[in-house]
Amino acid sequence: MGRGIRYTEEFKQEAVNQVVVHGYPVLEVSQRLGVTNKSLYDWIKKYDKPKAKRTEDEDLRAEVARLKRELKRVEQERTILKEAAVFFAGESKNGTAS
Repeated sequence: MGRGIRYTEEFKQEAVNQVVVHGYPVLEVSQRLGVTNKSLYDWIKKYDKPKAKRTEDEDLRAEVARLKRELKRVEQERTILKEAAVFFAGESKNGTAS
């Protein structure tokens, strides 16, 4: 499956400006620029915020992703430690019963 056309950040921002700042309808702008309505709505959702706010949001998303990875790793470590504790508790019982 091929990838779609890649638009520059400036192109996306200008498309959003035409809707948000200049008040043109999304349908009109999307048809004129040759992009889908969905793409334009996605761009509006992303680029309608000031650049500082977008950067802050991206940083927060990256931090959440990092924390989720770390949580998964810690949960795996905890599971391994639980299994090891059960194993060694069983070994301890077997060792004293001999």
